[in-house]
Amino acid sequence: MGMNRSDVLLAVDAGNSKTDVVLLSRDGTVLGSARGGGFQPPVVGVATAVDGLAEIVGRACADAAVPRAFAHVTACLANADLPVEEAALTAELLDRGWSRDVRVHNDTFAVLRAGLDEPRGVAVVCGAGINCVGMTADGRTARFPAIGKLSGDWGGGSGLAEEALWFAARAEDGRGEPTELARALPAHFGVETMYALIEALHLGRVPWERRHELTPVLFRVGAAGDPVALSLVHRLAEEVVALSSVALARLGLLDEEAPVMLGGSVLAARHPQLEGRIRELLAVRAPKAVIGFVTAPPVLGAGLLALDEVAAGPAATARLRERYGA
Repeated sequence: MGMNRSDVLLAVDAGNSKTDVVLLSRDGTVLGSARGGGFQPPVVGVATAVDGLAEIVGRACADAAVPRAFAHVTACLANADLPVEEAALTAELLDRGWSRDVRVHNDTFAVLRAGLDEPRGVAVVCGAGINCVGMTADGRTARFPAIGKLSGDWGGGSGLAEEALWFAARAEDGRGEPTELARALPAHFGVETMYALIEALHLGRVPWERRHELTPVLFRVGAAGDPVALSLVHRLAEEVVALSSVALARLGLLDEEAPVMLGGSVLAARHPQLEGRIRELLAVRAPKAVIGFVTAPPVLGAGLLALDEVAAGPAATARLRERYGA
């Protein structure tokens, strides 16, 4: 293609389970792309995680027939939750020599930007975990540590499943109030009682990682009117609204019309009881907020952030959105 370092932008969306890489020209044209596995520096270390990313970047460069040298790198990375983690990842990427201009963001920013026509608003992402970020066009951001109970977080698919198991166990043995969860959760795994399910999970006959399968069961039982299940659904709505309204306030957007984008597998499922409660509570806490749902792939958001960061302009961002049908 004859393109050089000054022509090519690298955008990365690296989640816990998969990584997408796209190479762009400054006019928003996609030159090449590649997909690989998840990005987990807390598990394998920063250098090893970036080694895995380098392999995916290499495949994208081969797809585009360009060298691994870029005008700018935007990397939206899972587990970049704290400034110190962003700094370590930035340093590692700079050491690879791909570019002298590197910006690292938490991967939730990719979801947010994918859902916005301009870089202004708040996103709450609820998949296995839960996180919230916000941004404004002048570069200000709002975010939370989002590393679990240690940082005050509640919710996410895994957290909901654990709560459902807790209430179901206590319902069966008499310590808690009755709930249909005590029957529905073990039935999902083909066993008859919560005791049997607890044993199966504890001994590994049912892998602990499969507990996320119970989140849709919780929503189904809640939709049927079970008070315990419905209380957990409503508590998640309260958490979504708490996160989004605090982020809006930090950015000075609470008293003006601003988007609140919802993404991740739990929120994208559009469960009526959850969505209805979110709308009801947000109307009180942030009455001018406009709820939207992110359906575009997060790598689009990483690409848009890259274009924002080199001041590519609206024509370039429109071209990239058109490429992804968003």
